[in-house]
Amino acid sequence: MSPLDQVPLRNSDLEAALAEAHAAYAAGRPRSAEIHARARRLMPGGNTRSVLFYTPFPTAMVRGEGCRLWDADGREYLDLLGEYTAGLFGHSERRIIDAVKDALDRGINLASVGEAEQELAGLIVGRFPSIEMVRFTNSGTEANLMALAAARGFTGRVKTMVMRGGYHGGVLTFASERNAVNVPIPLAFTDYNDPEAAMRDILAEGDQLAAVLVEPMLGSGGCIPASAAFLGALREATQRTGAVLIFDEVMTSRHGRGGLQERMGVTPDMTTLGKYMAGGMSFGAFGGRAGIMEVFDGHRPGTLPHAGTFNNNVWSMAAGCVAMGEIFDGETAEALYARGEALREALNAVCARAGVPMQFTGRGSMLTVHFRAGAIERPYAARPAEDRLRELFFFDMLAAGIYLARRGMAALSLPVTEADCARYVAVVEEFVAARQPLLAEAAGPA
Repeated sequence: MSPLDQVPLRNSDLEAALAEAHAAYAAGRPRSAEIHARARRLMPGGNTRSVLFYTPFPTAMVRGEGCRLWDADGREYLDLLGEYTAGLFGHSERRIIDAVKDALDRGINLASVGEAEQELAGLIVGRFPSIEMVRFTNSGTEANLMALAAARGFTGRVKTMVMRGGYHGGVLTFASERNAVNVPIPLAFTDYNDPEAAMRDILAEGDQLAAVLVEPMLGSGGCIPASAAFLGALREATQRTGAVLIFDEVMTSRHGRGGLQERMGVTPDMTTLGKYMAGGMSFGAFGGRAGIMEVFDGHRPGTLPHAGTFNNNVWSMAAGCVAMGEIFDGETAEALYARGEALREALNAVCARAGVPMQFTGRGSMLTVHFRAGAIERPYAARPAEDRLRELFFFDMLAAGIYLARRGMAALSLPVTEADCARYVAVVEEFVAARQPLLAEAAGPA
């Protein structure tokens, strides 16, 4: 018998259902509540990473192993968040832990170059079609900032085109065209997945445009894949204007040995990387055509500086060599991609059978839930009911022992099994059955 036939319908008023879910959540996590209360006295909002904040208070985790997490109140979770794609290898990959320990045993901060960084550079250059030379940073945010610096230095231009709704790091977030945290660089905007608009807008900027920065699938923007036509339009328009096309593959590079660019058959001029590549350590990288990257070649006069105390830190370099050299090979990447594709297909089948305005978008091991019908091709302003349903989904998943992003995003890690995926499908099926009246009530035009 299906959970659709078993689960009793719960509170049919969306606001009341959400209040009930919040109350049950808070009642079961007194230790997390206490940790948050103390933190609020020392840090604004009680934390230091906005994506982890939610009310009434965030769950405090104390331990992880494989794809499991345990919180301060002793609850166990299946971790399907995967640290927003950075936790590709899970919480306890022995080979990575041993590599980091060995590196630290030989000295923490050596203030010098080392062999490991050229080994990791070789592994990355050997994988990605667009990367002939590469440099390292501490995060994907820094990688994108330095890629933009390279594009400006190479072209002698200043303006960057980004996508409305795009995200490229904590100071490059474009849910709106005005954001106080963004770095003050001249920007132009166009719409994601609109080939005609992209071509028109890039050509209109002409020789004012240094770079076009895009994710080949939006990550935090809702796991919305780019179409081949859209990426092809970006490639053609930037070649015509001389702008540098930058693919932000900080998240999407996990979708194949050579990233989503190889899978899509579109080669940018530069690529930015990060998240998982150093086995879960702090890491970022940017690379591209040799002629562009040589703006940082210290053997040449007048080259651009690239600072960063921990760009080549010993633990990230050691972990990266193992992660990319021994573990995440092409076969492993393909298997993970296939597992994610199958999971998303199964989840969407649940939604289709129930006839609810709910769907999962994404590619491979990254997916996000949306509470609307119809094709989702670009970022959108969610209706209040959609926001409340997403919040309810998040708390219902926590109650069932499934840990996701609050926005409904999942990113599978390598330890996640087919049985784990089946568990998630079953829990979503229970959610659809229990909350079906709320889903139908909240349905509206997309």
